[in-house]
Amino acid sequence: MALAYSSLSMRSIRLLAAAAALLAGGTLLDTHKAFAQEGLEIPAPILDEKASNAKSETAILAGGCFWGVQGVFQRVAGVSNAVSGYAGGEAKTAQYETVGSGATGHAESVRITFDPSKISYGRILQIYFSVAHDPTQLNRQGPDVGTQYRSAIFPLSDEQAKVAKAYIAELDQAKVYHAAIVTTIESGHDFYPAEAYHQDFLTLNPTYPYIVYNDLPKVANLQRLFPKLYRDDPVLVSEAGLSN
Repeated sequence: MALAYSSLSMRSIRLLAAAAALLAGGTLLDTHKAFAQEGLEIPAPILDEKASNAKSETAILAGGCFWGVQGVFQRVAGVSNAVSGYAGGEAKTAQYETVGSGATGHAESVRITFDPSKISYGRILQIYFSVAHDPTQLNRQGPDVGTQYRSAIFPLSDEQAKVAKAYIAELDQAKVYHAAIVTTIESGHDFYPAEAYHQDFLTLNPTYPYIVYNDLPKVANLQRLFPKLYRDDPVLVSEAGLSN
């Protein structure tokens, strides 16, 4: 794990600096509230994909640090895999340290494989907008700042793009957030799996401070807001593999 913690040093420094600033004028609870996504009960999409006989479908979503987004969807019933990675840029720049420059076009993303007979693409988006991240934060999530942490959907079909666009309009019209949704819809991009030490990070490191403050509350919100879709045992990349 020495390599992993060395590579993650910049994120750790940002977390500790922000925590120190908050603790100087508040409590640990205040810090927790500042970093953790609250989770929000939102309506399901009016427009969803048409039913099909497909046994598997893929969604690619970006919503800040991929640890938390992956950790959420690994506990969603009907999901068979959730892989952390990069989307939006070129293959040659799809490495953690390079993406961290914010100049590659990539966003930290998660490729979600799911059974559309058990959970729809629209429901995947509902969880994404409800508990996986805050879609009103522009080019940031919590303590992480930069275009690599932007809120973005990478549709893999015209129908996915149509559903995503309609859902954003629906949520904005309903004014369920305190501000407008800034999520971009970016078609035509490939996904590149992240380094091995990023996979299953939430499950493997539940006491890591960043995970405790930022991501475990998202998993708790998933269980609270979507109890019928919550699974106790996460599906892990170490078991499912990177290619599924």
